[in-house]
Amino acid sequence: MASALGTKINELRRGKSLTLEELAKATGSSKSYMWEIENKDVARPSAEKLEKIAGALGVTSAFLIDSSQATPTEDVEDTAFFHRFQKADPYVKAKLKRILDVLDDEE
Repeated sequence: MASALGTKINELRRGKSLTLEELAKATGSSKSYMWEIENKDVARPSAEKLEKIAGALGVTSAFLIDSSQATPTEDVEDTAFFHRFQKADPYVKAKLKRILDVLDDEE
């Protein structure tokens, strides 16, 4: 029987049209480990692994473990994007800032 966490990960993965293999690769895990997280109640990923899964799914680890939220809010997605931005290399950050500048100029 899947845990609430496993069910949430499965639904988010399918919503992003990712296979188990693709999610496993994105998180540095094996396909069988990801299957266990999604389908067995005993799987307990580490905080580091949970953070990688959340990043690959475009949410936060706090959202994944919060049983009161079934779908991510805009705030959750924005926070996940900001975490991703913080980890980006300086070249990517500069490009994103330029994109925002252009979009701001269009308003």
